Amino acid sequence: MNHKRKKINRIKVIISAGVALLLVLIALFANVIAPNDPYATSASAIRSAPSGEFLFGTDNLGRCVFSRVLYGARTTIAATFILVAISFILGSFIGVLSGYYGGILDEIMMRIADIMLAFPQMVVAIAVAGILGGGLSSAMIALGITMWTGFARLARSHTFAIKNCPYVQAAKLAGKSGPAIMMAHILPNIIAPLLTNALTQIGTTMIGISGLSFLGLGVVPPTAEWGSMINESRAYIQIAPWAVLYPAIATIVTIIVFNYLGDCVMEYRDED
Repeated sequence: MNHKRKKINRIKVIISAGVALLLVLIALFANVIAPNDPYATSASAIRSAPSGEFLFGTDNLGRCVFSRVLYGARTTIAATFILVAISFILGSFIGVLSGYYGGILDEIMMRIADIMLAFPQMVVAIAVAGILGGGLSSAMIALGITMWTGFARLARSHTFAIKNCPYVQAAKLAGKSGPAIMMAHILPNIIAPLLTNALTQIGTTMIGISGLSFLGLGVVPPTAEWGSMINESRAYIQIAPWAVLYPAIATIVTIIVFNYLGDCVMEYRDED
């Protein structure tokens, strides 16, 4: 029964990873797939309904919504991946150091993490983004201020659990330095749960980036980004609902795919 369940979970991981990869490829080749210039305006095509020329219709400036959704995928997914990667590297580095050396370093880093976790992430992100001003980089910094803490605490707990294992003690007796032990013996043994956590953070991070852009604190128009597109078009949603509907669907579907992938990988790991 366990073997059958593991096989099912493996199939789920493969399928969800395939769909996620397809979305990434669409984002990468948006300039090839897009039928129109996403930034070209047309006074004669303002708020045109979906048609053969404009599959998702046009927005208030006559821009092709389908092309902008494709280019928005590149902006949103790329920003999400970069932010998760930076948070993963920084948080894991801090967590392994704190867990291995302990003492005053551990106290300082974990108290900083506790302070960051004392406030809701989006509240902190909105406050920081408001101070830094608009822009994608400001939104990423605002979200990244608290994102690293989850990776740090996870890496620290796993490092604590294995730093006294026989093979780590043997490496110490062999005269290996702390950094060498962490790189060769600790990090390889904790990388799997850290990567799983990174996958589960993709959807949450995407919500954060799109949410800040929707509030006017993230990507600045005319740059194509799903949250920003929704914000631009919501004022005339009754006249041209497609300009809001399609970027919203793209956001929801992408978040569901990456969240499901993270859940599937976590289930598969739990079976081991």
